[in-house]
Amino acid sequence: MGFKCGIVGLPNVGKSTLFNALTQTAAAQAANYPFCTIEPNVGDVAVPDARLETLAKIASSAQIVPTRITFVDIAGLVRGASKGEGLGNQFLANIREVDAIVHVLRCFEDGDITHVENRIDPVSDADTVETELMLADLDSMEKRIKPLEKRAHSGEKEAKEQLALMMKAVVLLREGKPARGAELTPDEREPFRQLQLLTAKPVLYACNVDEASAATGNAFTRAAEEMAKRQGAGAITISARIEEEVAQLAAEERTEFLASLDLKEPGLNRLIRAGYDLLGLITFFTAGPKEAKAWTVANGARAPQAAGVIHTDFEAGFIRAETIAYADYVAGKGEAGAREAGKFRLEGKDYVVQDGDVMHFRFNI
Repeated sequence: MGFKCGIVGLPNVGKSTLFNALTQTAAAQAANYPFCTIEPNVGDVAVPDARLETLAKIASSAQIVPTRITFVDIAGLVRGASKGEGLGNQFLANIREVDAIVHVLRCFEDGDITHVENRIDPVSDADTVETELMLADLDSMEKRIKPLEKRAHSGEKEAKEQLALMMKAVVLLREGKPARGAELTPDEREPFRQLQLLTAKPVLYACNVDEASAATGNAFTRAAEEMAKRQGAGAITISARIEEEVAQLAAEERTEFLASLDLKEPGLNRLIRAGYDLLGLITFFTAGPKEAKAWTVANGARAPQAAGVIHTDFEAGFIRAETIAYADYVAGKGEAGAREAGKFRLEGKDYVVQDGDVMHFRFNI
C-alpha cells in the first residue's frame, strides 16, 4: 500500500531541511532561494511504534520490521501558483498525487533567511497557499462541469449525479472554502476522492520554530494552532534545525541531546505518527520467532483486507483471522498466555480490524 504525505509550503520555510532530517539523507537541496527543490523528492520512512519492540521481545523475534509511510518534498509554492507563477503548474500536479498534506509554516525569525513576502506571519502564509490550491481546484472544476451540465440537462442520470457531486465542491470553493468541508454521504466519499481535489486532502500544519521554542512553542505557533483548530486540522511544533542535528547523531547520543533541550523524543517521530493518523491509518501486527512486523491498513478495514496487505492470496482465500488484542497479548506474555486467559479470538470476514491487533490468517488458496 502506498500512502503519501506531501510536504508543502512557501519557499524558505524549512521544508527541505525537515525532509532531509526526515529521511536522514541530503536528497533534498536546502538553500536560501525559491525553487531550490525542482523535482519532488521522495522518502520512505518507518513509523515509530514502541509496541513493536515489546511484541518482538515477547515472541523472541529475530527481526523487527516496522510499517512505513512515504513523504514527498514538493517545491515551494508562491502567490500566483494557480496561474502558473514560479513553477506553479508542476507543483500543483505533484500535490495532486499525494494522499494528505503536511503544510510547513515558518514560525521563527531569522534575518539571514529571506521570506518570499518579507514578513513572518504563518497564518497569512497558510492562507496564501490554501488560496492558490482553492483557485486551482475551482479552475479545474469549472472546466469539468461545463460539458457535464449539457449532459445533465438532457436527462443523463450519471451526468446528473456527477454534476451534483462536483457542485458540492464548487459551491464551497466559490465561497473561498476548501473542498474538504463538503458534506458527503458514505457512498459519495470514494467518487469525491477520485476528483483529486487539492483542497479535499487532509492537512497537518507543521510549525517550524527556532531551537529555543522547540519545547514550548511561541506566539507564531499559538496563532497557527488556533487557525488549525478553527479548520479542524492538526498542528504540531517542530524545529527543523534540531531535527537535522538529531539525524546526524549516533542513536546513543540522541536521548541526551534531546533532554538538554527539554524534549522527550525527536519531533520527527511526532510528525510521522501525525502523518499516519492524518491518513486515517491503523496498525496491526504479526509476531513470531522469525520476525515481529507492523502492517498498515485504513481505519475501518475488515479482516480479509488486512490479510490482503500481507499477500493477495491471503485475501482471496481468506477463511478466518486468529486475533489477540495488543494489551491481551502483552498481559498473557504471548499467544499461549492469551489463549489460557480466553483472549484468543477467531474472527470472520466481517471483523473490523482494531489498532494493535496481533493477527494470524488462515486461508485456502
